[in-house]
Amino acid sequence: MKLIILDRDGVINHDSDVFIKSPDEWMPIKGSLEAIARLNQAGYHVIVATNQSGIARGLFDMTTLNAIHQKMHTAAQQAGATIDAIFFCPHAADDHCECRKPKSGMFHEIAKRTDTKLQGVPTVGDSLRDLQAGAAAGCTPYLVLTGKGEKTLAKGGLPPNTTVYADLSAVVDVLLDATSQTTS
Repeated sequence: MKLIILDRDGVINHDSDVFIKSPDEWMPIKGSLEAIARLNQAGYHVIVATNQSGIARGLFDMTTLNAIHQKMHTAAQQAGATIDAIFFCPHAADDHCECRKPKSGMFHEIAKRTDTKLQGVPTVGDSLRDLQAGAAAGCTPYLVLTGKGEKTLAKGGLPPNTTVYADLSAVVDVLLDATSQTTS
């Protein structure tokens, strides 16, 4: 199975320092949904792995999170894209759970549920914790400069073999170019 794991806020949609707390606040980054459509057309299954501590903080509830994700699914479908699954951690950092990135529990759950080894699976994030979680699970990390990406790059300390791109569309360009070169 060709799989890619994407962070949500800052990769697919614009991020906010005060959290995305309603469907109205969820706004896609230009070209991100079309990039997901191109991945789908190339046979990729797209999974989102996202920390959503706003639940633990009482900023929004599960009904609201589901409505935000429904808006994302609908917008993706309108762009010809499919997001196959969304995995999320509802915990705050002080809950010390195993699913909150930078821990890799969410990624291990994705591997288990999809019956897929994650070695070399691309994972795209805009924060260090996104990349650390994916790398710890064996994924190949891609940093995008959207969202918190520029600050993440400036701080340094990226996992080995992390490559950096302007946005999700640029990552997809590289992935699909590599795929076409191996099949031609």
